[in-house]
Amino acid sequence: MAGGRCAGRLWRLCNLLMAAFFGLAAAVQVNDPDAGLWIVVYFVPAALTLLVGLNPSITDNLVWRTLCDLHSAGCIVGTILLACSLFAYTQANILHEEEGRELSGLLIITIWMSLCRSSAKNPLGGIRLIAAILVSFFPFVMWLYIYMNKEMRASWPTHCKTVV
Repeated sequence: MAGGRCAGRLWRLCNLLMAAFFGLAAAVQVNDPDAGLWIVVYFVPAALTLLVGLNPSITDNLVWRTLCDLHSAGCIVGTILLACSLFAYTQANILHEEEGRELSGLLIITIWMSLCRSSAKNPLGGIRLIAAILVSFFPFVMWLYIYMNKEMRASWPTHCKTVV
């Protein structure tokens, strides 16, 4: 029983971390040329994930599931479009391209929403909980890597250099 409580607390903590990440990701979009789109793209999972962090059983709610499914479907379509564009035009590390960073964000959203969506049927534990912990730290590690990499920062468009 104590293991289940610990797993539940870890799952909630992971959701709170991801809600913070998605919220920060939405906030840094303010001066992006297509800010409205990307703020919504990150704000929706921030809100959905915060709800899961506060009340994990929310994933059983029809409204929550519907919003999650619709947003995930949109992110999958965006992922496919960006991946095709990157495949056709990218010549360097995809993280050096704005579209590559956008693609990474969409992948993180899709993976996280999938973990949240599946948690309604089966409480997270074992391998899935470890995956959730790794996924919840991944965006922060990537953000730090991208921010600390001077070569990558040099290739940023102006609107990215003036945010953080």
